[in-house]
Amino acid sequence: MISNYTNGAKVPRTVAAYLAGARSLVNSARSVFFYQPRGTEAEEYHKWYYNTFVWRKTSWMGVTCWKSVSDMWNYQEILAELEPALVIEFGTNQGGSALFFANTMKQIGHPFKVLSVDVTHKPLDPKARRDPDILFVESSSTDPAVAEQIRRLKDEYPGKIFAILDSDHSMNHVLGEMKLLRPLLSSGDYLLVEDSTVNGHPVLPGWGPGPYEAIEAYEREFPDDYRHDVERENKFGFTFAPNGFLIRN
Repeated sequence: MISNYTNGAKVPRTVAAYLAGARSLVNSARSVFFYQPRGTEAEEYHKWYYNTFVWRKTSWMGVTCWKSVSDMWNYQEILAELEPALVIEFGTNQGGSALFFANTMKQIGHPFKVLSVDVTHKPLDPKARRDPDILFVESSSTDPAVAEQIRRLKDEYPGKIFAILDSDHSMNHVLGEMKLLRPLLSSGDYLLVEDSTVNGHPVLPGWGPGPYEAIEAYEREFPDDYRHDVERENKFGFTFAPNGFLIRN
């Protein structure tokens, strides 16, 4: 509005100075009340969040849960929309995320089972272990016996599947997990590949090929299996699963 009164017309210096000050005041107010993204804030926050290890101090109902809290919120929204019958988790640790998934699924109200697989359950919190809706299996997640267990659970709990990979973060292992799940997931099922943030995406640049590179390798071999849920991935500005929100075609 101010420029409409000044374009093409000469104004006294005092008035011009006043108008310039008014513009500056308006711009300052806008910067206070309206966030102006500069392209690096989310990445810097991502690095801060990861490198301070605040995610290691996160818990669900008193059980340690090594997750980004915004990812967890995203996951419960996905579960509420998808209403899966089976949740598959590769990587148990203390069991906080398995308990989180089970608690969320209870609120949805349909019959379900959470399968949580890890090579050892020594760190598993007894509070998570006691939940009757979680089946904890001690095994490598790429063992064919795990695939057979999933087949049995699919028969017992028919419906959609939500799977999340958060165990060994080496490229070959994650690629093996994705290939194991390939014949077990159907159109519309959801796959989350976590910790694709390592190896410079944007944290731990010296990690070496990890989950992000596993996704790329899988998509080169099977380019039509998944579509990326970019809207979900970008919803909260950063995620521990960049490029890893996948919907089965």
